Amino acid sequence: MDPTLAARALSAATEITSTALSGDDPEAVLDTVVARAAELADADLGLAMVSADDGRVVVEAAHDVSGADDTLRGLTLPADSAAGRVARGGEPVASDNFLVDPRTAPYVPDELRGYGPFAAAPFGSGGRVLGALTVYRRQGSEPFSAGTVEMLAAFAAQAGVVLALAEGANARHRVTLYQERERIARELHDVIVQRLYGAGMQLDRVRRNMRKRFAQADGARLSDAIDQLDQTIEEIRGTVRALRSPEPRHDTGTPADLAESARGEVRIAGELLGYPPTLELSGEFADVPAVPADHIRAALREALSNVVRHSGASETRVSLTRDAEGVKLRVRDNGSGVPQGVATRGLRHLAERAEAAGGKFFINSSPSLGTLVAFDLPLD
Repeated sequence: MDPTLAARALSAATEITSTALSGDDPEAVLDTVVARAAELADADLGLAMVSADDGRVVVEAAHDVSGADDTLRGLTLPADSAAGRVARGGEPVASDNFLVDPRTAPYVPDELRGYGPFAAAPFGSGGRVLGALTVYRRQGSEPFSAGTVEMLAAFAAQAGVVLALAEGANARHRVTLYQERERIARELHDVIVQRLYGAGMQLDRVRRNMRKRFAQADGARLSDAIDQLDQTIEEIRGTVRALRSPEPRHDTGTPADLAESARGEVRIAGELLGYPPTLELSGEFADVPAVPADHIRAALREALSNVVRHSGASETRVSLTRDAEGVKLRVRDNGSGVPQGVATRGLRHLAERAEAAGGKFFINSSPSLGTLVAFDLPLD
């Protein structure tokens, strides 16, 4: 290999190593790899092709001196193409004109027919080949020399190892980040929410025990403070869910652990009520999508909050059923019912949730029979 070319390749590899280990996104590192490969080979086009499960190769990064990089991303070549064979761990391949070379001509896609000289090298080494690094020159250009192909092979091998290291470092960083998010979420839920919940219960008891000689405005201020605490608790719990689910769930419909959530809500309510509510689960909840699971969780939390705050009940029963029609939630208590005049904002929100999701919400409450809250959602 020409000493000058070798020195340039070493410099480019050092740059890529520094970029990768500094924490940059592996995809950005791959773009740099392709650009440097094209420059070193004095090529008009460079492509990084990653192996698919079926042996085909897919263009993940491109560098075109004309600036049309994105037009080739996603281009797929068959497993029998030169790039496909190289990606499976074969030797580097070079051709003076891949449009007429019998090894390559049958597999040239229309997007690459403006090129002639071609070279490909395995991308990666040490038993882990990620794909193929390929370079191209325009029709009529000088073919790639043996020294250039040798340089490309060495550069591709080293760059592949660096990219693998970058992916590993990125994965370790994500694990550390997720662990920290879980710790913060746990402290928010187990400490802050419980303290706010307890403060709200104490304020509610004060309001209920107030003598008539206290001004009506004082009672209104206490009720408003309780509502604000409830809203703060809900916002913190939303933050906890976001911390524990850093990737968007609503678009993908990732299943939520609804049964475990129900157990947790019932346990918290039991600590505040002084007795454990009964929980009945019927059906399979592991595959309930995230959006309806969040609706059910909110309905259960609001219903139990009303039991704690208003009912004076000595018995509370929660049933959660999954059947062919969807998920059905029932919360029953034997208390005095929801008093007239108390804030019903939370219940209105649940009615709006149910309507927006195509479900049903209703509440029956009386001083003699207690309260029944029902929240049904289809899963279609």
